[in-house]
Amino acid sequence: MSRFRSERGAAAVEFALVLPILVAVLLGIVEFGRAYNAQITITHAAREAARTMAVQDDPAAARTAARNAAPSLNPALTDAQINVAPADCTAGATTTITVQHNVTFISGWFGPGVNLTGTAAMRCGG
Repeated sequence: MSRFRSERGAAAVEFALVLPILVAVLLGIVEFGRAYNAQITITHAAREAARTMAVQDDPAAARTAARNAAPSLNPALTDAQINVAPADCTAGATTTITVQHNVTFISGWFGPGVNLTGTAAMRCGG
């Protein structure tokens, strides 16, 4: 029985050695999930803005559609982050909407954040 006494507390030491790795992996999964969700939201906002611009030919309405399509982004989208090109949508032309957003990481372990871009293009109606 004396041979087992020397191993007393070994599990706690092993757990203490593995815990930082497990925490880093868990935080990485959470941060990646947040960034991926933001990318999907930004792309959806660009698509909704392009559809609105193609139908209504109104850059202000397109920017509003982009902001309304991305309510979960924090901080919310601003007009400066939404680029509408060209400003007028003639029939048969293509409008391109680019939405840019900075996602900050919660933990700070993986850097301050990442800049994400969503782009959508649609042919204008008439």
